[in-house]
Amino acid sequence: MPTLDWIGKQAVVNHHREVPYHLLKCDKSLSVGDPGSGNLLVQGDNLVALKALLPYYAGKVKCIYIDPPYNTGIEAWVYNDNVNSPEIRRWLGKVVGKEAEDLSRHDKWLCMMFPRLQLLKEFLTEDGAIFVSIADHENHNLRHMMDEVFGPRNFVATIIWQKVYSPKNSAKHFSEDHDYILVYARAKDRWRPALTKRNAVQTARYSNPDKDQRGDWKTSDLAARNYYSKGTYSITCPSGRFIAGPPTGLYWRVKEEKFKKWDKDKRIWWGQDGDSIPQIKRFLKEVKPGVVPQTLWFYDKVGHTQEGKKELVSMCDFKNSESVFVTPKPTRLIKRILELASDDDSIILDSFAGSGTTGQAVLSMNARDKGNRKFILVEMDQEICRTTTHARLKRAITGEGWKRAEKEVLYESEIGLNSLKSGESVLVKVATIARDNEKRFDSIQRQLKKGVLRVIGTVRMDGDRKGLGGGVRFCTLAEPLFDEAGQIRADVSFADLAAHVFFTETGEPIPKRASGKSPLIGGCHGVAFYLLFNGVLGDKRPAGGNVLTSAVLDSLPTHDGPKVIYGESCRLGDARLRREGITFKQVPYEIKVR
Repeated sequence: MPTLDWIGKQAVVNHHREVPYHLLKCDKSLSVGDPGSGNLLVQGDNLVALKALLPYYAGKVKCIYIDPPYNTGIEAWVYNDNVNSPEIRRWLGKVVGKEAEDLSRHDKWLCMMFPRLQLLKEFLTEDGAIFVSIADHENHNLRHMMDEVFGPRNFVATIIWQKVYSPKNSAKHFSEDHDYILVYARAKDRWRPALTKRNAVQTARYSNPDKDQRGDWKTSDLAARNYYSKGTYSITCPSGRFIAGPPTGLYWRVKEEKFKKWDKDKRIWWGQDGDSIPQIKRFLKEVKPGVVPQTLWFYDKVGHTQEGKKELVSMCDFKNSESVFVTPKPTRLIKRILELASDDDSIILDSFAGSGTTGQAVLSMNARDKGNRKFILVEMDQEICRTTTHARLKRAITGEGWKRAEKEVLYESEIGLNSLKSGESVLVKVATIARDNEKRFDSIQRQLKKGVLRVIGTVRMDGDRKGLGGGVRFCTLAEPLFDEAGQIRADVSFADLAAHVFFTETGEPIPKRASGKSPLIGGCHGVAFYLLFNGVLGDKRPAGGNVLTSAVLDSLPTHDGPKVIYGESCRLGDARLRREGITFKQVPYEIKVR
């Protein structure tokens, strides 16, 4: 398999394993709503934050969406467009060393992205998938890098999202109207996207002119281009008209025996007069309950950057227009991804949270269908995290401070000669969109301005609007689990160390524990894991503290099988340990630091 190489690659290819585990510290003053909602907003370096989250969420995330820097080289807006931020420069100097001084911006971008993708892969469930937004500047590099991390066989598709609705006349060469979204599965043979909901226009294609008891149907061609040796027979219409065979260059899709069987079952349509070329009847109730997703996503279906910007402005108080994100993603775009790649109780991860669109999309979908999806957002920039990401989530949850009127563009299309030729279908489409959304808005207007037809929904508000509900815990990165001497820090709790021990032993997140006072931290593949730390010994507390003695062993929850016990020291002999099936590991020396 061809691989991508760049300056600094050797320094970062295994760096994700070297990132130390940090603790997460919850800030109750910045947490919002229901603390038990399971939603997290973490402020800090996303590489360190991902490593800190792994013991709790490895293998549990169904859908990952990230919108990393596009690396266009524009210096004015550091967050979105280049990797010359002070944080990234410091990180590169530390990890790559002097070689970092010779890196191009593409080398820097690849060095930044590679270890983060390596960690993100560990979060995915076996039937999970990752969606990554990107533009032309790094699309080719990202594809090669993700092939290396996820495997080329797990590449699913490249989605093209139409992000603008009119050309940029200031463009020197071409107006860039689209972005890409690369889709990779953890295991492609186990991942399938959900079908998209069939809209009213698509459903309207089905009808029942012959009052068939099986319900509405539509026709599909009996003839096809693929060669079929048994697909050249003659047919006689009910009217008596003789058809010598399929049209020139085509073949009937099925052999004659099957065709006659379908005709007898009234699955062949001959037209109202019984004289037309036969077609196959496809019944609505027999087709898939939705539509297979396509790779072209137009703005009228999933929104555009201007819509995303308007949404953001309605949610956050910016000092001036320069402070607003240049190209925030619209919630409709993220909702489409979540509809395809998550269930109503999935965990969704976004480690480049930015303006917090992913969090709002999750909250909105839960409010709509009473789901229990949970999001994990990570944002590196402290000011962005607090003034934009957190502020947006707070307003979405509580409804406090929304603007007095909110408008949403439901449909947008340039009206040209071709549109006028199919004017009736455009009007039907507009009417259908208005009808499908009438309950969501106080009013829906149709607007034709400068050759662009828009359908706009408006929500009028006399004050704060009703929030979406839910909640979010705000967390920051605390100190590493271990100090520079390899000792466990004094402020580390039993729960923190237990999660770390279990994950490093099994590669899986710690299971939910019935009691926080039990030294039995979990089991995996028939092996039970115990931790003697901070005097946690359950209700029975024999002398010995964190030392494994006969009395302590007798007090431990029983397990019929191999046991791994961590403690400060052990006073049992080797024979007793073998007889009890115990592997003893000394704290902190035999705890894996990384």
